Amino acid sequence: MRTLEVIGGKWKPIILHYLSEAPRRSGELGRLIPQASGKMLTQQLRELEADKIIRRKIYRQVPPKVEYILTPLGESLRPVMIAMCAWGETNAQLGVTTPNVINRTLRNVDHLLEAAKVAGA
Repeated sequence: MRTLEVIGGKWKPIILHYLSEAPRRSGELGRLIPQASGKMLTQQLRELEADKIIRRKIYRQVPPKVEYILTPLGESLRPVMIAMCAWGETNAQLGVTTPNVINRTLRNVDHLLEAAKVAGA
């Protein structure tokens, strides 16, 4: 249950996908995920940071610059995400119907995990 509390949510899997590619600034994440409001992205980033999945790196410059980076704990989620993707693919092929919430989550996670597979994780 704790894993889903940490990575669950409409935007967290996609945020993790983009952060697995490279450190990102919040504005960049907003452009990559235009369907998510700035408030929602900020909330999800704060939750991931509180759970030590990502860290916020602040550059002392003018104007201030902040990047979000996966922590080693965040990197360790990769096998979990790949397993979730595999489960979704298997059950989709079998025609198993799952509740709408799980379907939406799996679609978000599938996007993340497909990129992780390609990256050789």
